[in-house]
Amino acid sequence: MIHETEAELPLAGIRVIDVATVIAAPYCATILGEFGADVLKVEHPLGGDALRRFGTPTKRQGDTLTWLSEARNKKSVTIDLHRPDGVDLFKKLVAKSDVVCENFRPGTLEKWGLGWEVLHAINPGLIMLRVTGYGQTGPYKDRPGFARIAHAVGGIAYLAGMPKGRPVTPGSTTLGDYLTGLYGCIGVLMALRYRDLTGCGQYVDAALYESVFRCTDELVPIYAMYGIVRERHGPNHNEFECPHGHFPTKDGKWVAIACATDKLFARLALAMERPELASSSTYGEQKTRLENCHDVNEIVRDWCGSLTREEVLERCYATGAPAGPLNNIADVFGNRQFHARRNLVAIDEEETGETIVVPSVIPRLSETPGQIKHLGPKLGEHTAEVLKDLLGMDDCQIDELRKKRVI
Repeated sequence: MIHETEAELPLAGIRVIDVATVIAAPYCATILGEFGADVLKVEHPLGGDALRRFGTPTKRQGDTLTWLSEARNKKSVTIDLHRPDGVDLFKKLVAKSDVVCENFRPGTLEKWGLGWEVLHAINPGLIMLRVTGYGQTGPYKDRPGFARIAHAVGGIAYLAGMPKGRPVTPGSTTLGDYLTGLYGCIGVLMALRYRDLTGCGQYVDAALYESVFRCTDELVPIYAMYGIVRERHGPNHNEFECPHGHFPTKDGKWVAIACATDKLFARLALAMERPELASSSTYGEQKTRLENCHDVNEIVRDWCGSLTREEVLERCYATGAPAGPLNNIADVFGNRQFHARRNLVAIDEEETGETIVVPSVIPRLSETPGQIKHLGPKLGEHTAEVLKDLLGMDDCQIDELRKKRVI
């Protein structure tokens, strides 16, 4: 479903320039656009954003499914920032905008004459999101940054895998990009609020590794206090809760079970038709379960292995035991909760005649829910429109810029 009106959206009237590439900073711009901001995706005239070629190709030449999904609601404006006329054009857009999102290495925009000091002078109320691997300061600031590297440096990748086995990817290879886009969006919204109060703009310095590092619960204080280095424990070990992990079922599928309290374990014991397991003389207390974690996990594993996934889940749901399926994407498409919440949105791509299914907008606002107006745009699709409507240029001026290969 595509909503047609956006006047009531909370960010209506905010203009965002997304001059970044791939996912991290652009994801921030995508979220802002879903809630009403006018997002101008500034791309190089030759090839555009690399995200256009990241993922599975579509019938629309040059654009992937990733691009169509993640560049939703944006207007594509091509400008060559390596050319003086392109720099001047970009400055004119900045003068009429509220937010700039970028993720070049530190110093790149400065080299082009478009650093923070320059843009802030042009537009004192400007908010600028700057996403890099390691931030704008520090001895590593000039190193290239990618989400996989951020997972490693930030400490999460070290924890993913089996005990004494090789570390594995903690979920999606782009997890750190999305996390940083979210933190960047929070920063931009807070900066906009501050500007509302003072009229003063500022920049938001977001580092990929810091976004990952911030999601490590007590790793920092427990090492600082006791010198403890958490190691890889695999899927069925938690230092505070047991049973708490992933268990295979009879039909070759998996379930997740998380008994955070004694009461929840008692519900699991009822589902297993072994209530005696939750007595004080056996495994009724979390402390005892943790001391005998291997034995408890084996009992749960044997039970799950004797039933199909649906049978395990039905019995857990009946007693209120905390369990859920390990869904692959096919499972997601068949899941009633995802459909009830409209987590999957089907949108027609006019040029190719294809129907593209994408994740819906989150978070959900009760009065002003976000919208998907259209999928990722074609390269340069809105250049003339923006230059005419926003900068007042005529056809001759635009044609001249095209001849100079500025746009």
